[in-house]
Amino acid sequence: MRNTVKLTTAALAAGALTLGLSACGSSDSGSASDTSGPLVVAASPTPHAEILNFVKENLAKKAGLDLEVKEFTDYVTPNTATEDGSVDANYFQNQPYLDDFNKKRGTHIAPVVTVHLEPLGLYSHKVKSADALKSGATIAVPNDSVNEARALKLLAANGLITLKDGVGNEATPSDITKNPKNLKFKELEAAQTPRSLDDVDAAVVNGNYAIEADLKPAKDALVLESAKNNPYGNFLAVKEGNQDDPRVKKLAKLLTSPEVKKFIQDKYAGSVIASF
Repeated sequence: MRNTVKLTTAALAAGALTLGLSACGSSDSGSASDTSGPLVVAASPTPHAEILNFVKENLAKKAGLDLEVKEFTDYVTPNTATEDGSVDANYFQNQPYLDDFNKKRGTHIAPVVTVHLEPLGLYSHKVKSADALKSGATIAVPNDSVNEARALKLLAANGLITLKDGVGNEATPSDITKNPKNLKFKELEAAQTPRSLDDVDAAVVNGNYAIEADLKPAKDALVLESAKNNPYGNFLAVKEGNQDDPRVKKLAKLLTSPEVKKFIQDKYAGSVIASF
């Protein structure tokens, strides 16, 4: 197993104590983080932590970077931990998600460098093609606002539904104007969508959760997002004011290196696509 600390939301307080930080004390301080210690980065296990661990094990030492990777299995804690100083940075999200999160939570997280795209896909254990979905079929979709809208736009792009013009990144099932198959939608936490495949007719699954569930997006998806002009690239992010941390700059350079691009191409075979 990789030399990585796995955290859940419940363990966050313990992690903060380990780092010698107080969430209450750091959330209101606008000062930059201490740059003398290791750079602690929160990440989703797959592929983000895998990519970071490749950097840690193969590139960081030569670059003079002490890198620590902490895995989180949800899409909330990495940002709140970055905001309160429990970690120095995170790597798991895209710009529409971050914009929505900052607006709703009052956080101040900023992107540093875009690294890769995980195409969102529609999967099924019951049919072999999207056209084979029966009338009244139930489709699981992520329940956070950005990923739900992204899921609905994927279905619309493939002719399964039609969405109201200009609905953008806030689309919900109520914005569907045409639904020829009378599809029903089950809204679940993003991490739960691949686990629902035995209970629903199909599910729209984020790339990282698909890979964790041993799905191969490039092969197994009934329909898959196009990488062309896609706004959902995943990036390294920090709390505003920490973009010039020399450790962050080193990591940003390493994450967009030829070595990382080759690692992504070789390991993920099109299921994760380098964005640099």
